[in-house]
Amino acid sequence: MSTNKIQRTITRKLMKYRFKSDLKKNTQYNNGVVNIHRLDTKNIGDYYCAPHHYFPELKGTGLDIFDYKRTEKEVRNQFIDKISNNALIIGGGGLLNRNGFKLQMDAFEAIAKRGKKVVLWGVGHNSKSPNTYGNVSDYNVDISKFGLVGTRDYTMPGAYVPCVSCMHSLFDNDYEETQEIGVIFHKDTVKKPEVVNLFKDYPTTSNTTDLKEIIDFIGASQKIVTDSYHAMYWSMLMGKKVVVIPNSSKFYDFKHKPVISSFENAVGAFAKAETFPTLLAECRSINRKFADKAFDYLNL
Repeated sequence: MSTNKIQRTITRKLMKYRFKSDLKKNTQYNNGVVNIHRLDTKNIGDYYCAPHHYFPELKGTGLDIFDYKRTEKEVRNQFIDKISNNALIIGGGGLLNRNGFKLQMDAFEAIAKRGKKVVLWGVGHNSKSPNTYGNVSDYNVDISKFGLVGTRDYTMPGAYVPCVSCMHSLFDNDYEETQEIGVIFHKDTVKKPEVVNLFKDYPTTSNTTDLKEIIDFIGASQKIVTDSYHAMYWSMLMGKKVVVIPNSSKFYDFKHKPVISSFENAVGAFAKAETFPTLLAECRSINRKFADKAFDYLNL
């Protein structure tokens, strides 16, 4: 292992230790609210899956769940201070059963036990191990310790609350279908030429583009092939037939089932696909009702 890699490993471990220790020793308050999620502008699903984008009560409250390990000390300290001083909305996104978020979720559970008001909003399991696909039976945190819980996993504990990105106004626009099949790649898959070449004869995009572009692409398509969770979700909201290539457990517990396939067999799998014309209204209604409960609990 190179010296630089060793130094980076040591630095990450120190950041994790300091995050846990500082949060543990701080007095916890519920003065305002912050909405913590993976605030990643390079992954539009992660970016738009949080309620602060859609409810004026939460405007300006977004906070990146990875700020604890930023290189800038000021950002790390601010992250801990904001958590300590405010009630928390965690989500949405696949923050559960994923090693990259385990430290933070354990910390949020610990301070919830100490009187911190914590809402889980539209979070879900996101295990990368194929043997968990369709087989997740519990979460890696005790959700009973949180004040209010809504998860996007239909059969799991907590109220069912699908991703809040359904509230975006782009879904209210009309779109003309100009292509039969569109393919939307996850940001990691688009780097794999052996997969991309399978669909060289089809229109393609990825979840690295901006939201309007991807929604326009979905709107122009009659059917969608994707390995992106949010591309799947948004396509279903827009009444498209969807075939999914799973890369995580998160694809297996949505209330309305997409067709699961492989890249090699995806196009032929559309024969089994359904559409769900009332899904957008259903998801919006659930989120509005959950917002009422959350804002009452948080005194907003």
